[in-house]
Amino acid sequence: MQINRLIFPGFWFDKNTWQQGEELARAGAGGFCLYGGTGAQIKEFCARVRRASPWEKILICADYEDGLGRWVKDSVRLAPNMALGAADSQELAFEKGFLTARAARALGVDWVFAPVADLADTPDNPIVNTRAFSAHPQAVIRLAGALMKGLTQGGALNCLKHFPGHGQTRVDSHLALPVLSRTPEELFQAELKPFAALLPLADGVMTGHLKVPALDAREPASLSAAITTGLLKEKLGWKGCVLTDALLMRAIGDECHAAREALNAGAHILLAMNDPHKVSRFLHIKNSLAPALLRAAHAQLDALCARSNRATPVVPPTHAELEDFNRRTARAACVWDGAFRLQAGEWVRAVVLGDDEQAGWAVLREKLTQSGIQLTDGPADKVLIISLANYKSFKGRIRLTPQDESRALQAARQARQSALVCLGSPFAALPLKGAVNAVLQAFCPLPAFQQEAAALLLGRHAAQGKMPVCL
Repeated sequence: MQINRLIFPGFWFDKNTWQQGEELARAGAGGFCLYGGTGAQIKEFCARVRRASPWEKILICADYEDGLGRWVKDSVRLAPNMALGAADSQELAFEKGFLTARAARALGVDWVFAPVADLADTPDNPIVNTRAFSAHPQAVIRLAGALMKGLTQGGALNCLKHFPGHGQTRVDSHLALPVLSRTPEELFQAELKPFAALLPLADGVMTGHLKVPALDAREPASLSAAITTGLLKEKLGWKGCVLTDALLMRAIGDECHAAREALNAGAHILLAMNDPHKVSRFLHIKNSLAPALLRAAHAQLDALCARSNRATPVVPPTHAELEDFNRRTARAACVWDGAFRLQAGEWVRAVVLGDDEQAGWAVLREKLTQSGIQLTDGPADKVLIISLANYKSFKGRIRLTPQDESRALQAARQARQSALVCLGSPFAALPLKGAVNAVLQAFCPLPAFQQEAAALLLGRHAAQGKMPVCL
């Protein structure tokens, strides 16, 4: 039972049953990490597992990095962190955290696993990308710090991730083990700067499944005593809770052995494994966790529960508040580089690339059509190349495919004028630099950002954002 409190199983509303959740709660799980569901389902689940638990309080957590909308079916997704980086607005970053916390607590979720403090400095990184604020450490410090304050004021716990910095890697840790090839000096000048600066605001730190040979030649960060204890706790002075990234990720191999190694390395919480019962049995049979480590983990959980209980209840945000935040962020964030403008009555060819997740560009298409733009798949003097390439767990790539790049280059060559509109990863522009007349960076396909993209293409006002990454 004592060890089970350190296990926070994942709960997927589309594949797990209520009974499975209640069974894990009765077995003493210290909390859950939620994926999917509607608002009503989440509220009911939280109430059920809390009733079933032997603990006075358990912590319900979720990866609500961009508000609840990515996971909660009937909620609104908020602008990604990179859009906040382009707007360079601490006020918007604070508001994002505040809105997210209010929405989460209204459903019974105590702990939001945000913000991402990784740097967006590697175009080929398939999993960080627009989740990060910027390629520049000081910008990350300003904006992530503001978001953390917003989460706290809204009543939710926060979490810095993914220590010691997942940005300059080229492998998705959901699929394999990324390697961060930096010297200790380089790490302290770049990746570690946001973490070191933001620790005083943090409720928890999530270790990443990535190998950093300069710090530990053998173990990934999440299983490394040299990194979790030696660097994070001793050198940087972190006294709070440490949790692993999800143990179901393929970067670390067998989740039972990984669980044991993570705890012995200094972690306090084991997050989201494929088989929590198997992990529990393994840890009890091996009985390899020193009593002092177990006591330290329980003390951290007690402190987090007490902090969560002290949070003042806040009224949940309305749908209109969330959409208004997205509209204001889109207005401040979109970046426009080059000379290109659409006028009513023109025929414009549209070429759509990288829509792996079926995000679509329906709002942009509708706004252009309503303004008199004649969109066509055939030849035209002007061409809009629309990229929807973006990150997704377990996808393993972020760039446009060679076929998409070839289509884009051919379309640009055949038109008198061309513009690239990135409704996702800004790095999709790299292979097309010099081939198009203009690039519009919108960072995501949210409706408010598509509306702003249409306004900029039609020349209705000037763009306000500045690129937070190097292209």
